[in-house]
Amino acid sequence: METIRIDKWLWAVRLYRTRSQASEACRGGKVKLEGQNTKPSREVKVNDIIEVQQKGILKTVKVLKIHKNRVGAKLVPDLMEDLTSVEEYEKLEMINKLNIEQRDRGTGRPTKKDRRTITKLKDY
Repeated sequence: METIRIDKWLWAVRLYRTRSQASEACRGGKVKLEGQNTKPSREVKVNDIIEVQQKGILKTVKVLKIHKNRVGAKLVPDLMEDLTSVEEYEKLEMINKLNIEQRDRGTGRPTKKDRRTITKLKDY
């Protein structure tokens, strides 16, 4: 049975922009395989369920195929099945709506406190 490192697979199916970002997410506890935190070197195989904490939601995907190289966006559905619930995507939409920073024209630059608040909202 064919296997591949989880960080390489996450990068190949475009869940992360770089392989090092995928590795950092694994080390940071944001990626789970079979309900357990994983190391970047953990091997994945077909039919594994992977949970990825990304942008405030828990994204659940199923491995359909193993591919060693990064694929185009149109080919991603051939490699993985998105099992994420609709509620999670609605939650992401609400987070994006709430994070829009509106500043009145002419109020000047944000203060240090304003900047920290903006950064905290973006990170959440």
